[in-house]
Amino acid sequence: MSEFVVVLTTLPAAFDAVALGRELVESRLAACVNVLPAMQSVYRWQGAVQVDAEQQLVVKTAAAQVGALWTALRTRHPYETPEFLVLPILDGSTGYLAWVKENTGQERSRIKSEL
Repeated sequence: MSEFVVVLTTLPAAFDAVALGRELVESRLAACVNVLPAMQSVYRWQGAVQVDAEQQLVVKTAAAQVGALWTALRTRHPYETPEFLVLPILDGSTGYLAWVKENTGQERSRIKSEL
């Protein structure tokens, strides 16, 4: 698995996604959370086609944080079955990936374990 990942999740359009994103960044579960504007989602749920206004969260984080991120999202997510897709980052700019590592607490963990 890649050292860094992008996690996708959707939320209802009226949900305070910015507050959730802020919590994830402040707790270092994510280096950055993009909250995309309202969109229409078409999907099948419980045998019927649904159309709902939602917003997409794009979460950049370290792969080591995925389990804790999933736990944090599950406790706050309003959906019975939330979207939680983990996409590996195969490559990226060295500076940006170092920034992700630093801002998800991964750099500090490595340094601490070396002492």
